[in-house]
Amino acid sequence: MSNATGASPLYIRIHANDNVAIVANDGGLKAGAEFADGLRLVDNVPQGHKVALVDLAEGEAIVRYNVVIGYAQKALPRGSWVHERVMRMPLAPELDGLPIATVKPPALPPLEGYTFEGYRNADGSVGSRNILAITETVQCVAGVIDFAVQRIKAELLPRYPNVDDVVALAHGYGCGVAIDAPDAIVPIRTLRNISLNPNFGGEVMVVSLGCEKLQPERLLPPGSIPIVDKRGETDGKEGDAELDVVCLQDDEHIGFMSMIDSVMRQAEVHLARLNARRRETVPASELVVGVQCGGSDAFSGVTANPAVGFCTDLLVRAGATVMFSEVTEVRDGIDQLTSRASTPEVAEAMIREMAWYDAYLQKGRVDRSANTTPGNKKGGLSNIVEKAMGSIVKSGSAPITGVLAPGEKATQKGLIYAATPASDFICGTLQLAAGINLHVFTTGRGTPYGLAEVPVIKVATRSDLARRWHDLMDVNAGRIADGEATIEDIGWEMFHLMLDVASGRKKTWAEHWKLHNALVLFNPAPVT
Repeated sequence: MSNATGASPLYIRIHANDNVAIVANDGGLKAGAEFADGLRLVDNVPQGHKVALVDLAEGEAIVRYNVVIGYAQKALPRGSWVHERVMRMPLAPELDGLPIATVKPPALPPLEGYTFEGYRNADGSVGSRNILAITETVQCVAGVIDFAVQRIKAELLPRYPNVDDVVALAHGYGCGVAIDAPDAIVPIRTLRNISLNPNFGGEVMVVSLGCEKLQPERLLPPGSIPIVDKRGETDGKEGDAELDVVCLQDDEHIGFMSMIDSVMRQAEVHLARLNARRRETVPASELVVGVQCGGSDAFSGVTANPAVGFCTDLLVRAGATVMFSEVTEVRDGIDQLTSRASTPEVAEAMIREMAWYDAYLQKGRVDRSANTTPGNKKGGLSNIVEKAMGSIVKSGSAPITGVLAPGEKATQKGLIYAATPASDFICGTLQLAAGINLHVFTTGRGTPYGLAEVPVIKVATRSDLARRWHDLMDVNAGRIADGEATIEDIGWEMFHLMLDVASGRKKTWAEHWKLHNALVLFNPAPVT
């Protein structure tokens, strides 16, 4: 029996040991559909959902990716629909006794000769865009900055054609917080490091209210800004650079428009410096790429994420930096990660981040199972274990050479684990702080996610999504499931697209439509 599109019934099995597979056909399949190997469905099974390849007894392990993703709550005959309501989720892996730096992946040959056109910064980093960012110390000033940014874009930006954009780094922090609590360092260093993102060229401009707890000097203490910018034109001694701060409560501000005039006057100073910058040819090793998935489905771990993983290996071979994240979406595969750590110290750092997050969730009286969304489940992901197995493959096969706590900035190249919550917006915010100049985002259910601060390349897991959202998705990895392309083909396609996007030769759809999500700071400290 064929499906509504007339295609033969097809399923995708990841590993020879798997006792379930996912239905590949658009629209799913009806009960009675028969596959080429004789398997006949006993239930209607939606696209991306699992079908039992063998009879499963009550309590028997359900295996996908050669990993136990659950246990049957009842007997499930061959051809049954296997979904979250008939499965019991396994316990989280223990963090003791894990394999530590036991896997030594074969050394892949360097990938040389690839370049892009980027903006070289004084600190050695490279931007893919040339953006004026206006940092705020407290949410109270967000409305004023937004008003000023609209005027800057309309009145000033046209005079500075080499500047790509003006962005307000709006957030919800800065007042009513326990700013001296141990975990308060997380949002503070996050905002600090976002302000220093390579796409902003070291042009740090701050708008402050005046009475907030997060004072400008605490947000960006001496030494945090490259002295080469010479802001304040001091006597040149190390650490003497002054912050460029517009304080709204200063006595000089008489009325709202005087505040706006001050912001615009200072912005023009920064715009003039940014406008003098030019792109130059730099090696692909200067890419700093964050990889993330959102609105995931069962195809994420079959098409888009494996292709991103292949591209991750290409980037690492080229000497670039790639960071993957999302604690709850790697927690169930922690043994896979600690075994790939380049050193025992890297493995222990990963374990430390997992343990911290376990305690954080426990404090909130939830566990990792709270991660999966209705959309994930509708797309065939029964639980966080299955979701995690598909998420991890974004990291490719290279050794993991570093670990970042939330809000920290990357200082080394290679494959980095940046610990973040799985929330798309918080993860993106923390990866910005870590120093990415390019972002890759895979999705199966579909999301118009974007970032104003860096280009976001969107990758669809299914051809149906890519067709419907043809002007939102940059890459169609669904061609892998369709048999039209290989994982390697899509991986190379993404690699070349990254070089074009980083060079400014191409814009992503999110840039085209100017779609971007708000910065969401991760604040595990109390709010008073």
